[in-house]
Amino acid sequence: MKISIIDKGAGITQEFARATGATVKGRFIYIPKSKGAGYITGFSWGRELRMMIRNYHLKEDVYIERTNELAEGQKDMVFLLSGIFPSVIQPDVQLSSEQTNMLICRHAVSSILAMPSNTMFGSITIAISNQYLHQLFGKIDHPVVASVLEAKDNFVLEAGLSPAMIHAAADMLGQPVPEALESQYYKLKCEELLYHIFAILMQRDAIPASSMHIDDIKAIYAIKAQLQSHPDEPPNIASLAREAGMSEPKLRKLFRQTFGKGVFEYYQFGRMQEAARLLKEKGLTVSEVGYQLGFTNLSHFSRVFERYIGIKPKKYSST
Repeated sequence: MKISIIDKGAGITQEFARATGATVKGRFIYIPKSKGAGYITGFSWGRELRMMIRNYHLKEDVYIERTNELAEGQKDMVFLLSGIFPSVIQPDVQLSSEQTNMLICRHAVSSILAMPSNTMFGSITIAISNQYLHQLFGKIDHPVVASVLEAKDNFVLEAGLSPAMIHAAADMLGQPVPEALESQYYKLKCEELLYHIFAILMQRDAIPASSMHIDDIKAIYAIKAQLQSHPDEPPNIASLAREAGMSEPKLRKLFRQTFGKGVFEYYQFGRMQEAARLLKEKGLTVSEVGYQLGFTNLSHFSRVFERYIGIKPKKYSST
């Protein structure tokens, strides 16, 4: 299913609900059983801060083509925290897990949101005005923080989630808060998450940020998708640069600027995340996982896994 939505600054939940035939009850939008299961909910605190929680899965692939038409002077920053909490839904089919990560971008970037079928989405999206963002974090003297605060329209940055962020997000699910206090409670939780996000940014290596053309953003994300879809094939920088239509130094710079890691380091980290998933979710043996991901030396696979996950694969699979 393809859905075209024009976002004028109020978000896309109502349009998504109409397109999928979802049921709206108060602040919750429930996915119909014919389309999947779960809900979307959220809060809006005027133009300065908005939040959306997604906790659902779909029975068919959905692509949302979103075009943003913000009000004059409205410059929102969007923080998308994907895979931040486990599903509370008990589906009758086995679901894939949403990739766990944090995406930071300007709201003005029009985008296509892909939602594959039989995938559990458990995410929080926070949209915050430029003015309010400066009010909260404008006094922090750090180059990465400054790059976010002063970001232009075509800005995008990714990072991982911290245990503190996951813990704070968990408080948002099923928390028994009196209805009269819900709005204030969730606003405080949003701000808590933002503080954890900026704590992560302050640990990030300072990389001089340069403006990115939308075509460069698309090319960098095409490279990311290729790395993720072929975890058994080490990346060839020269080949990737030719496909992206840019020089190798430019590719390396923009990739590190966006993801905080070099191309090979990002590939290796994603490879070990996939290894962890295969060990836990699929119940494969260490040797099966190692060979599936292109390792011919299982001792080397074990060392690499421990380096990125912090524990040997055999022990990880038994915990």
